[in-house]
Amino acid sequence: MEIHRVSHSRALEARGVVIVIDVIRAFSVAAYAFAGGAQSLWLVRTVEEAQALRKREPDALLIGEVGGRLIEGFDFNNSPSQMAAADVRGRMLIQRTGAGTRGAVTAANATHLLLCSLTNAQATARYARKLAETSEGIVTLFPTAFFEEIAPPNEDSICADYIEALLLERDDAATVLADGIKYLHAIDRFAGFEPGSGDFPAEDIPAVLAADRFDFAMVGSRQQWRNITCVEAHRVDVNQ
Repeated sequence: MEIHRVSHSRALEARGVVIVIDVIRAFSVAAYAFAGGAQSLWLVRTVEEAQALRKREPDALLIGEVGGRLIEGFDFNNSPSQMAAADVRGRMLIQRTGAGTRGAVTAANATHLLLCSLTNAQATARYARKLAETSEGIVTLFPTAFFEEIAPPNEDSICADYIEALLLERDDAATVLADGIKYLHAIDRFAGFEPGSGDFPAEDIPAVLAADRFDFAMVGSRQQWRNITCVEAHRVDVNQ
């Protein structure tokens, strides 16, 4: 198995099974949405694209953030704890975030596209190994956190380290994860999250760090509607 990594600037180089990672918080939110019974998730790059797709699908719910904060007119912020408490069973969700959804849409040359956070890392790694058998054994990890203040190592690169250890079936995978989470606390990565906050609730911290809570992969496919390119994602239970 060949394992590569790309950043946003090299997203078009991502090949084979591409695992797009956003721990804080886009794909943690996505995982809790699917765990809550969401039908599908459409990922877009811009607020305007999300609003245009809602006009096409008026019953869809809008999720997202700009600068981490709720977008006016959207139904939910980018909060996994709030999503876990929401009733989204059977609903279509449209999501826009600054890093994760942008990365998923930009990875245009993927043979298979998977969305991942710590919450479904192990399931994603298992599913990726199966898919790699038909993708020349190539897996590309795409950690999407890219801002200067959270340059690597950050939560997404730590998740990528964990997934790589799982893909290679290394004995130290659990240690890689534990050391990574310890590091995030040491650098005070969760400063600014406060109990009861509308945009940065402290309840999000255990939600994003609930590693391997969900036993499903989130599989995306590129879709085109008028001038909008999006990724439509569905839940795939890996044990079926």
